[in-house]
Amino acid sequence: MIRVDLTSDQINHLQTLVTGLVSTNESVLDSHSHDESAFPPVRPSAVVMVSSTEEVSKVLAYCNAQKIPVVAFGAGTSLEGHVVPVHGGISLDLTPMNRILEISPDDLLVRVETGVQRMALNSKLSHEGLFFSVDPGADATLGGMAATGAAGTTTVRYGSMRENVMALTAVLADGTVIHTGRGTRKLSAGYDLTRLIVGSEGTLAIITELTLRVFGIPERMAAAVVRFPTLTDGVAAATAIVRSGIAIARCEFLDAKCIRNLNAHENMTMPESPTLFFEFHGSPQGVAEDAHSVKEIVEEFNGSEFEWTSDEGERRRLWQARHNAHWAAIAAHPGMNGVSTDMAVPLSQLPAAVAMAEELLARHPYPFSMLGHVADGNFHCQIMNDPKNDNELLEIREIVHEMTMKIIGMGGTCTGEHGIGGGKITALLEETGAEAVDVMRKIKKVLDPQWILNPGKIFLA
Repeated sequence: MIRVDLTSDQINHLQTLVTGLVSTNESVLDSHSHDESAFPPVRPSAVVMVSSTEEVSKVLAYCNAQKIPVVAFGAGTSLEGHVVPVHGGISLDLTPMNRILEISPDDLLVRVETGVQRMALNSKLSHEGLFFSVDPGADATLGGMAATGAAGTTTVRYGSMRENVMALTAVLADGTVIHTGRGTRKLSAGYDLTRLIVGSEGTLAIITELTLRVFGIPERMAAAVVRFPTLTDGVAAATAIVRSGIAIARCEFLDAKCIRNLNAHENMTMPESPTLFFEFHGSPQGVAEDAHSVKEIVEEFNGSEFEWTSDEGERRRLWQARHNAHWAAIAAHPGMNGVSTDMAVPLSQLPAAVAMAEELLARHPYPFSMLGHVADGNFHCQIMNDPKNDNELLEIREIVHEMTMKIIGMGGTCTGEHGIGGGKITALLEETGAEAVDVMRKIKKVLDPQWILNPGKIFLA
């Protein structure tokens, strides 16, 4: 598919379809040309701001007739180039659709528009004693999180977006509006279109409204940290804790480089050793018992300096630091970009997978650090590169591909939560096989026959 640039007549017609802005301003185009990944930016021809499902429907119907590519845009925090309009066309900005439509405390449900951001939702829910659990770190939009199948630090206890999106409203490429799912805990009616669209990265439909599962805020939350002599010891301890059945809410590992970066970025003084962060939710007695049980297990894996606290300020500071690990790495390497990997393996393979990744990266000259949601087998490597040196990025892509192939060989996946985007098309083919990818391509062709929705992502035409 070649790049599509809009004519002045097409831009003028788009302006008649929406109440918001249709912009060709260079700074607006630039802000919609990239996400937080290392993929090079590509400007759209225009940015179209939409305010309702009806407007999205009108825009898509017109773009479908005109064969104009459409890339949905939210907060721009994705890490696999999802919002980069590689074939031009329009960037469909959904951020004006930011209303919280209905909170149902008795049903533990909330209904939101796609542009609502995670932190704003939780601020509103807190007044009802509720919270939305999926926490990828970034203050992403809920629609973007659903589109990429986001997960994060709390998945081990509460699940990812796939488990927490109960129903949605979406617009197909030709402008058809569909409603999928129900607000019920059990559903066995027909094909599961909700979970087909969740994780489809904007290639099958544009999500405009979501019904999400929420939870009561726990009576007590506590955080803990423990240090290990080696990264493998820490990862092995984490897998043992999961197998023990302790109901941890979060379990994250950070290597010594991550800790060093965070100390500098967050003005902290943590010992620079491989470290596990924990969080426990429940009653005061239950939290204390869980923390004690974890302390006993980590000691069997050479864990030391176990510290835990139920002080809310200390807990928030610890997890805010964890969420800032990406930015801490960037700050530690001025002028450099970070390539973030996203692999997951069965728990039994996690220590070997982390050891493999660490050994492979250590053979190359690029600075790197490692962290992960080890309780669900998902870990990340952040590899720094000079953005002015295209050869570095190419070599890092080759290193990541080698690592990914080894992970797939362990029974793992090339992405636990970031998605395929534009960078893992080959890995998806290796992981699922040509036959499965062909089925995906056929589904895409039925729902988007003109191939206008986020072309160049997941697989090629």
